[in-house]
Amino acid sequence: MEQLGHDHTDFDKVFDLVQSGAMLPKAWATVAAQAEQRAAQHERNGFARTAADLYLRAAVMWGRAQYSIFDATDARKRAFRERANHCVERLSELRGGLVRRVALDFEGAQIFALLHLPAGTVRNAPAVILGPGMDMIKEDYLYAAERYYTSRGVVALSIEGPGQGETRANGLTVDLTNYERAIGRYLDYLAELPEVDPRRIGMFGISMSGYWGSRAAATDPRLAALAAFEAPTGDFHTIYERAQPTFKHNYMYMSGYTDEAAFDQELTARMPLGDLVGEITCPVLYGIGEFDELTPLEQALANYELVRAPKEIRVYEGEFHPLGGVAAEVFRFGAEWLERALSGEFADPGRDVRHYVHRDGRTTDGTADPQWWSGAVPAAIAQLRTEQRLGVELPARTVFGTE
Repeated sequence: MEQLGHDHTDFDKVFDLVQSGAMLPKAWATVAAQAEQRAAQHERNGFARTAADLYLRAAVMWGRAQYSIFDATDARKRAFRERANHCVERLSELRGGLVRRVALDFEGAQIFALLHLPAGTVRNAPAVILGPGMDMIKEDYLYAAERYYTSRGVVALSIEGPGQGETRANGLTVDLTNYERAIGRYLDYLAELPEVDPRRIGMFGISMSGYWGSRAAATDPRLAALAAFEAPTGDFHTIYERAQPTFKHNYMYMSGYTDEAAFDQELTARMPLGDLVGEITCPVLYGIGEFDELTPLEQALANYELVRAPKEIRVYEGEFHPLGGVAAEVFRFGAEWLERALSGEFADPGRDVRHYVHRDGRTTDGTADPQWWSGAVPAAIAQLRTEQRLGVELPARTVFGTE
């Protein structure tokens, strides 16, 4: 959460007020209002940097408050969103317009983003789309965009696709393919900016944005590099039937479904990536926890085998889906990897780099398989590796799913 701009003292204050999930919107709103009040006081007294920092903290907390209400028509959700927008507006003003709100027309609706610019005159710079997970919003990248991207001269665009945040609140739900088309619309926008080199636009995706980013990389060759962490790349039975129920509840809200059986049949069964990742041509980086509860590791590795583009994977020992134990490392490494990828490195068509990152600080290079597997490899992975080693054309198949 600190990588998303939350101060740990704010986080502690919020959860001191919470004994049940129903209390979350009030708790986030209460502490957000406190931070916003302090920001306004510092702004009135001319302490612009202090005020901007507090507006950032308030914005991400107002974002959490509105997220906790799963009803786009709820007036409280709209009110919390307006407060978040106000805090971002003040932050932008105090930072000289380096953070700008973006609203784009898209398929009869609108999608929303925040543009983050480096200081000074910038022309033809690399750019990175920052994709939030299903339970994140564009404001969640306010801190990371400045720390890891614009400070390095990279333009960043933190987005909300169909089904997310402000985009969902304005009525646009997610379906099987419209998120990657929304990424295409954001690529259109970035390519038209004088600050951006349209040949050097990459994407950093967390969780579901790693999945959506994989779909976009497979269908839009303008995406020049992809770093995807915690991406659900296996079956979607695991995430919706075995993980905590909030994942399915949230995605049904994002996609506009109220009938669970229809959701399972019409969307869930069609979501696994399968052979689609074989269409990716840009360099890709995948990172996943050894015990990610949304994608079994053997399925993530089988998905990786299907990628024909220059590729790299890191498996983090003992980590679960949020990758909380390595979050700061992941955010920095993903940004640096993208910066190098967009400069032309990692383009060797045969590139295949694998790491298993141990909790004790060691890293085993050349394989991402856990050592406790004792050299044994799950059958689905072994078959794919054999086919690739022999140069066998991979048959059309759906690796995970029911179709």
